[in-house]
Amino acid sequence: MKPTSPIGIFDSGIGGLSVLAHLRRELPNEDLVYVADSGFAPYGQRSADQIRARSETIASFLQAHEAKTIVVACNTATAVAATALRRAMDIPVIGVEPGLKPAANRTRSGVIGILATHGTLNSEKYSHLVNRYGREVEVISQICNGLADLVEQGLTDSDEARGLLAQYLEPIRQRGADTIALGCTHYPFLIPEIKRITGEATDIIDTGSAVARETRRRLEPNCLHPDPGREGRTHFFASGSVEEAAKRIALYWPEPVRVRPLP
Repeated sequence: MKPTSPIGIFDSGIGGLSVLAHLRRELPNEDLVYVADSGFAPYGQRSADQIRARSETIASFLQAHEAKTIVVACNTATAVAATALRRAMDIPVIGVEPGLKPAANRTRSGVIGILATHGTLNSEKYSHLVNRYGREVEVISQICNGLADLVEQGLTDSDEARGLLAQYLEPIRQRGADTIALGCTHYPFLIPEIKRITGEATDIIDTGSAVARETRRRLEPNCLHPDPGREGRTHFFASGSVEEAAKRIALYWPEPVRVRPLP
């Protein structure tokens, strides 16, 4: 493995771009290879076996591109497939998870809300997190059907998005939660709308920056960072229509986008 080998990142669609942005800021000298599995999105409505199979296929693709680590930038895929990937891969596999621990540490009211997909909230991994970090606080777990789809379509400031957010946030607000953790990588793109509903005093937790710091930490013991003066490049692949994926990625990515098909 070379210091200039890329970091591989994948998600069911464009939600993982929220993590990719943190990786780019934290690791500006690294090459990043992002895979949007748009042809099989959303993962939240897939079976565990399907998610594991897709995750293994994409991880193998990234490893074939000499990825020195893989970031699973999808909460559902992390919950369902990260353990299997770590067993199968000889490189670090870094996942994402709802920020239940920081939410529990930062709440003042003792009530926290978790916004996530059905697949994440019904996973064994999530149950473990609640049992470990949620014992001293009240945890309100809210399934948010349809939100990730709206982000995929670029409808983050639409009436439909605002309506769904108001519906999903109401029980959390009624119980007095002052801290909300985002359990889907699509949801950081909705933070402005969430803040409009909950108010600026509500603490919104996005774990993307923590994932980027952990990625840096995992590479340092093996001296796998490239020359500090090097400018990292970002490459995009997608399943399904690459033209549609390019349009969607361009909505959230500040640089010119070229998307190649995932074999």
